[in-house]
Amino acid sequence: MHKNLELADRRFGYILVAPTVLIILAVILFPITFAIVSSFFDYTLINKSFNNFIGIENYINSLKNERLINSILVTFFFVILVVFFEFILGFFIALLLNSINKFKTVYYFILLLPLLINPIVVGLIWRMFLHPQLGILNFLLSLFGIGEINWLGDPKMAFITIIFVDIWHQVSFMIILLLAGLSAIPKEPYEAAKTDGANIIDCFFHITLPYMRPVIMVTVLIRLIFAIKTYDLIYIMTKGGPGDATDLISYYIYRSAFISLNLGEAAAMSSILLLIIIIITIPLFRYMDRLD
Repeated sequence: MHKNLELADRRFGYILVAPTVLIILAVILFPITFAIVSSFFDYTLINKSFNNFIGIENYINSLKNERLINSILVTFFFVILVVFFEFILGFFIALLLNSINKFKTVYYFILLLPLLINPIVVGLIWRMFLHPQLGILNFLLSLFGIGEINWLGDPKMAFITIIFVDIWHQVSFMIILLLAGLSAIPKEPYEAAKTDGANIIDCFFHITLPYMRPVIMVTVLIRLIFAIKTYDLIYIMTKGGPGDATDLISYYIYRSAFISLNLGEAAAMSSILLLIIIIITIPLFRYMDRLD
C-alpha cells in the first residue's frame, strides 16, 4: 500500500512538472535544431528556403574564413583575461567582505550596482566616459598632465578598454558567488587550526581553498560561458573595431547573419561556437564530479 501511494505521488509529480519541462525543451531545442539544419543549406535572409542543400560547405567556408579564425583568437584572449582578473579581484574582495561584520549591507549594495545595470546601458555610459574630447576620464587625466588617450580608437587600447569595462561590470558576479561559498565554510576548522598555531596563510591554503574548490569551479565555469558569449559591450562600444581588434565571435556571427545576410553560414559558425563551449566545459564538469 505504501509503495502504491509513493508511486502515485511520483506520477502526480511528473504530471505537474511535464508541461514546464516540455516548454523548456521546446524553447531550447527548437532554435538549436533550426540552426543546425540551416547550417547545411544555402539559407539566407534573401532566400529563406531549404531547397538548396549544400552539406558541410558552410562549415568548410567558416573554417577557411580568416576573419572567423581571428575572432576566435580575439575571443580566446578576451575570455582568459577577463575570467582570470575577475576571479582574482572577486576572490580578494570576497575574502575581505567575509572578514568584516560592520556595514556589510552597504558594501553589498555598492558592489551589486554594476551588476544590476543592463549591459547596453553600461556600454553607453562608458562610451561617454571614454570619449576622446568630451569624456570625463581624459579630463581627469589632463589634470595630472596626461595627454588625450583614444580609448576606443586605438586597436590595442580598445581591446584593453573592453576588458576593463567587462571586469567593472561582471566582477560583482564573482564576488557574490564566492562570498556565498565562503559564508558556508564552518568556523570549527579555523578555530582548531588557530589552536594548533596556524597563521592566516596556512588557513587559506589548507582550509579555505579545499572547501572553496567546488564553488570556484562552478563560478569560473559559469563566467567562462558568459564571457564567450559577450556581445552587448562590443555592439555598443566598438562594433568589433577598430579594424578587428575587438571582433569577438558572437558579434562576428551576428554580422554574418544580419549584415552579410548569410544565415546558413552564421548557423554553421554558431554550431562551431557551441562545439568549442562543450569542449571547454566537459573537462570542468568531469573535474567537478571528481571533487564530489
